[in-house]
Amino acid sequence: MSSQEIQFSAIIKQNGTMNAAFVEFPFSTEDLFHKKGQVKVKAIFDSKVEYRGSLSKMKSPCHILGLTQEVRKQLRKTFGDEVSVNLSEDKEERTVEIADDIAQIFDQNPVAKDLFDKMSYTHRKEYIRWIEEAKKQETRENRKSKMIRMIFDGKKGV
Repeated sequence: MSSQEIQFSAIIKQNGTMNAAFVEFPFSTEDLFHKKGQVKVKAIFDSKVEYRGSLSKMKSPCHILGLTQEVRKQLRKTFGDEVSVNLSEDKEERTVEIADDIAQIFDQNPVAKDLFDKMSYTHRKEYIRWIEEAKKQETRENRKSKMIRMIFDGKKGV
């Protein structure tokens, strides 16, 4: 069952009152993936929007898959809309591309780099995206320094 593709339709649900959405996974992850906990997956929504995420058990009766605001925007769908989902287990290593200027600050702070490398893919991705979204070079420089401090302070994400 390595790259078995699973297809289903689901209603996009809202997480409480937050602008956060998810769909319920209507199958047993234990039966399909031999896992009770989190399962990394590749999903394609409505045969057009690709997404890498995880099926998670979030105090819910079944596993759920989050839909980011970006995915919902690309789908032009929101809470209460139906979406078709094709997913398969994602066994590829999740790597984050690190720009040269960010790599340099890690070269100067090898302990911070080691701590960064031990973080989850999501947290590493958040830090790098936060720096790369800076519009001004000055902001980018400030964020790189701040990231190093935050890593040393044990902050897992931005």
